[in-house]
Amino acid sequence: MSEQESPGRERLHTYLNDHLAGSVAAIELLDKLIEQHSEDRFAKTFRDWRAEIQTDQETLRNLIQKLGASESAVRKAGAWLAEKFSRIEVGDMEDSAGLLQALEALALGITGKRLLWRSLAAISPDYPALQGTDLSELEKRAHDQFERVENLRKEMAREAFRM
Repeated sequence: MSEQESPGRERLHTYLNDHLAGSVAAIELLDKLIEQHSEDRFAKTFRDWRAEIQTDQETLRNLIQKLGASESAVRKAGAWLAEKFSRIEVGDMEDSAGLLQALEALALGITGKRLLWRSLAAISPDYPALQGTDLSELEKRAHDQFERVENLRKEMAREAFRM
């Protein structure tokens, strides 16, 4: 079996596509938040987060390409469908409780992204295509994104559950 066909490489391709699907879902969620909050205090924040996540998504797409994998349309479609169903559970993202749930979903996704960059850093010695990417900087950026989402999430928790 060639290196190109190894089970580890195939698992890596699947792993990367799973994260790509997650980024698609995050952007869909942010698009909905931007739509619902286009005129309020959150509009710029959500647009900024969307731009950052889209940049990270492009980095991930480039890594998938450099590693010789292809994007899985099935996984992206699954992420799109999962996001659509999640809207039912998240509910009205215009009120503080719905926004709290949406922010928790974003926080989970960003945590997963941070772990992705960390995992890729751990295996980069075995994958030359990863070695030109500053995975440590990407992990730091994900940490910073998480902190900003977490600060707003806590603010929404205080608003949602105010006595």
